[in-house]
Amino acid sequence: MKLTKPAYFDTFRCIASACPDSCCKEWDVLVDPNKAEFYRSVPGPLGDRLRQVLKDEDGDTYMTIEAGRCPMWRADGLCRIQAELGEDALCKTCREFPRLTHDYGDFMEMGLELSCPEAARIILSHPAPEMIALEIRGGEPPEYDREAMAVLLRTRQVVRKILADTSRPVQHCLAAALIYGYQAQGELDGDEEMVFDPETALEDASQFATTDDFQPLLDFFRELEILTPLWAQRLENPVPASWSDAYRAIARYFVDRYWLQAVSDYDLVGRVKLMVISCLVIRLLGGNLTDTAQLYSKEIENSIDNVEAILDGAYHCHALTDARLLGLLLG
Repeated sequence: MKLTKPAYFDTFRCIASACPDSCCKEWDVLVDPNKAEFYRSVPGPLGDRLRQVLKDEDGDTYMTIEAGRCPMWRADGLCRIQAELGEDALCKTCREFPRLTHDYGDFMEMGLELSCPEAARIILSHPAPEMIALEIRGGEPPEYDREAMAVLLRTRQVVRKILADTSRPVQHCLAAALIYGYQAQGELDGDEEMVFDPETALEDASQFATTDDFQPLLDFFRELEILTPLWAQRLENPVPASWSDAYRAIARYFVDRYWLQAVSDYDLVGRVKLMVISCLVIRLLGGNLTDTAQLYSKEIENSIDNVEAILDGAYHCHALTDARLLGLLLG
């Protein structure tokens, strides 16, 4: 089986107590069944504490958050489970985060998650990362439609090139990518492959672009689930930043994470709009780009409900229309 990952993947190391945030804050941690059973069998004070804080909900087991943090998080920023039982005792979520694995059966892709501060720093340092391909053991017959996946793999390469074109401002590349998303959706739905001309696409896009008022977009995000007071504060007090090439790295991250997922439901346009909307909101909030991108990912990507709300709103919400998004990109 083929495994692909960005060259920076193996450079990631948790910075533990030096981290400006923590994956042990705010989130309920999903505990896999094997580890949940093991935790409930641990003897002594640690076992008593684990049995106290584990909760079962809708068939899953979670580590209950107390005072905004995981009860296993020590004052020095390290995990009590790892300290007393070793790294192998960590549940799957804690052991793997912020590493992402997309297993499609006959091939696998890996990456880092933007919601980790150190991973965000690495991601934003690589606008067009080198990809490493390896052959590994394992694999199984894929359940996806092979023709659909072939289209998605091909069109993803095209959009990567669109975003990496430094002859155009990054916001123009995002506008071209949005337009290309509709062409790629057509090809996914069975249309013939076509050559994409970004210049013509941008000329057409300028005819559709309307207002550059960003308040409706932020109003939409204020209605989503909000995890931290800081996020609510940032949404209420946006300080729009200038576009920079670092946004190419953010856009590339969203493409690599979500583009192929359209093989499950054939909704590529929704995911393209998710990418564009995410880049726009991160820019509109301003501040330190790495910090803002990491906070956005923590609030939005780590909430299935929030991601699904954006995918649905991409088709039904007036604040997320193509005309408005293009106005914010080209205005």
